[in-house]
Amino acid sequence: MAKKKTLQKALLSGNEALAYGAYEAGLGVACAYPGTPSTEILETLARFPEVDAQWSVNEKVAFEVALGAAVSGVRSLFACKHVGLNVAMDPLMTSSYTGVNAGFVIIVADDPGMHSSQNEQDTRWVALYSKLPLLEPSCPAEAKAYVKEAFKISERFDTPVMVRMTTRVSHTKEDVALQSREEATRPVFERNIPKYVMVPGHAYQRHIFVEKRLGKLKAYAERTKLNAIERGTSKLGFITSSVPYQYLKDEYPDGSYLKLGMSYPFCDDKIREFAKTVKRLYVVEELDPFLEEHIRSLGVKFTAKDPSFRIGELTPDLIPEVVAGKVKREKRVPKRKPRLCPGCAHWASFAALKKMDAYVAGDIGCYTLACLPPTSALHSCLCMGAGVTFHEGWRKGAPDRKIVGVVGDSTFVHSGITGLINAAYNKTKGVIMILDNSTTAMTGGQQHPATGLTIRNEPTKQLVLEDICRACGADNVDVIDPMNVKEFEALLRKRVSEDALSVVISRRPCRLLKR
Repeated sequence: MAKKKTLQKALLSGNEALAYGAYEAGLGVACAYPGTPSTEILETLARFPEVDAQWSVNEKVAFEVALGAAVSGVRSLFACKHVGLNVAMDPLMTSSYTGVNAGFVIIVADDPGMHSSQNEQDTRWVALYSKLPLLEPSCPAEAKAYVKEAFKISERFDTPVMVRMTTRVSHTKEDVALQSREEATRPVFERNIPKYVMVPGHAYQRHIFVEKRLGKLKAYAERTKLNAIERGTSKLGFITSSVPYQYLKDEYPDGSYLKLGMSYPFCDDKIREFAKTVKRLYVVEELDPFLEEHIRSLGVKFTAKDPSFRIGELTPDLIPEVVAGKVKREKRVPKRKPRLCPGCAHWASFAALKKMDAYVAGDIGCYTLACLPPTSALHSCLCMGAGVTFHEGWRKGAPDRKIVGVVGDSTFVHSGITGLINAAYNKTKGVIMILDNSTTAMTGGQQHPATGLTIRNEPTKQLVLEDICRACGADNVDVIDPMNVKEFEALLRKRVSEDALSVVISRRPCRLLKR
């Protein structure tokens, strides 16, 4: 590899810094589906011509393409938000068995506080469950450094490596030193059936490999500089990781710290060693008691945060209360509720549904805001694609009700197509409305297969939604502008009254799209 050369400094967000670090590490392939707070990682990587960056149709596809590239011999990266990792769990679990060839890094951005998410899951448990190493940067500069280290760990131990970001780390900005790109040496791509074909006999042997690898990773966790002990002058000691480390350092600069940059596998010996050197030990982490439960199992005595702090984001003003063992007090801060943009075509679509007094099975997108007043015309929101499948389920229990399923154009491509096929196959009747605004609007206007443009805005084959719907088995497929209010309402009433499976594509481009 060429010698690293510092070029300049730049003010970068955590997502941007991570992308620069991956680029400098010789990244060749990067795949993702957009989702806050992880979106900017792929958008930044797409600026580099040396990186083959793609928006994939969903996270499962993105994971498999990136892993396949790593097996072929090119350093690869997969990025998603926490709920997106759920979509990719099937290949993730087995990738722990197959291992890699060139380095493969899994970036997952959790969203404590649910700033833009439907749940507040703590992805650290996935590392324990899948037996994959987990790194947790606490700031943008560390995000850049840690992703480089992740590629080295991946290749050294033949494993995918998880890097957990959070909303604050992803979106905080910091001056970060930029360096020249290192072209990674590509390992030879060879057939290896016992390693990559997970039939039961092969998988059994690979499970043995995984357990041995976990032992080696535990030994590495004890000696890596990612897990650092910082001696202070006070009698307070803190075991922490991610952004709480930054908050604690501001509040207790004289404390001693065991900062876990590699939070799994656990460095048991270092934890015990550190605990002996302080008079009062605190474990401070955001969301679940991931560290607490393990450290308690070691017999180490410490003060943990009150369980009330497991809900919501751990902000700097809460740190003294956590250390004092207080119960979390809910802040009563007036908030401006989000709403659909003025002039958005979704207003017209949901006004028609409200007028019909329909039960609306909703989905993930900016149109989810139609659940709020004054429309209050969306009645469920579970996960990507559920607008289609919830519609089918609801009709089984309430066949006499007016029920409509709604889904966005990007979401339909992500995971709505299979639901429509299922509805047609199982003879379901009813109406599915695709709210087609020609973009992935909720995460900032990214491209998808139905826009006909790649992540770099290069023309590509365009998926025609109406053709897909007919191929899935829909009896009727209509395309209409919802701003033609009378025609739209008349069409909707007609389709709802029929004994057929119909798709109404409510098509009008997002007003925020560049003309």
